[in-house]
Amino acid sequence: MVYVDAPSTERPPAAVRRRWTGARAAGLMLMVLWALLGLSIIYMLVMGYDPEKVAKYGPRILSGIWVTLHLVALSLLLGVLISIPVAAGRLSHNPIIGGIAFGYSYFFRGTPLLAQTFLVYYGAGQFTAELKAIGLWVFFKDAYFCAVLTFSLNTAAYQAEILAGAIRSVPSGQWQAADSLGLRHVVTMGKIILPQALITALRPYGNEVILMIKASAIASIITVLDLMGQTRYAFSKSYDLQIYIWAAVIYLVTVEVLRRLWDLMERRLTRHLRR
Repeated sequence: MVYVDAPSTERPPAAVRRRWTGARAAGLMLMVLWALLGLSIIYMLVMGYDPEKVAKYGPRILSGIWVTLHLVALSLLLGVLISIPVAAGRLSHNPIIGGIAFGYSYFFRGTPLLAQTFLVYYGAGQFTAELKAIGLWVFFKDAYFCAVLTFSLNTAAYQAEILAGAIRSVPSGQWQAADSLGLRHVVTMGKIILPQALITALRPYGNEVILMIKASAIASIITVLDLMGQTRYAFSKSYDLQIYIWAAVIYLVTVEVLRRLWDLMERRLTRHLRR
């Protein structure tokens, strides 16, 4: 008979379990620095609180928050509508359609959003007579509409890649099973493929929403009075750096709230996958 020693249940000493390494020490130092930075910002905001400035510029900042949320929501909605045919083109086997969709996605994802905004807003001014002739100058002379158009085209390129990639991730056996049942392509896409693809695309879509919230500050450069635009106005009148800090805090809180809401929605929609 052969006896096998049972595995030891004795825990290693605390000194062995918590051995200090260079990476651990560097991580702790970074955490301490971040904590000190956060405390210093809080101290600055509390000690420098000025009720008169809050009463004077607070309503403008609040209106800027609404403009930012409205701009981002409208751009994302229009981006969804544009991304559907672009994603279909990315999935098409037709070389012409696929090439056009690829070129659109390549341009808007490969060039800075700032440059695209300048091209639309300032570039439209080079064709004032032509745009007036076809009745579009009313649209392009408004900075807000130009920002919506640019942001919609930009986010549509990213959303199209997200959607196309999610559809490609669905196993080919799903298509084959649908074909064996004699289902039409439209029914297969709407009832079988898209529900699975959208689950995969939830997290990338959430990242795109957060990126658009932060990128929306670019609109202030073309005179749109969003949150950053109102912040720049308030700073030009008061020269108080704390206004920019408050703007950064508002952006941070907005992103964090959206992130948590998106995580909650994702857990709700994917609860059947965790059973």
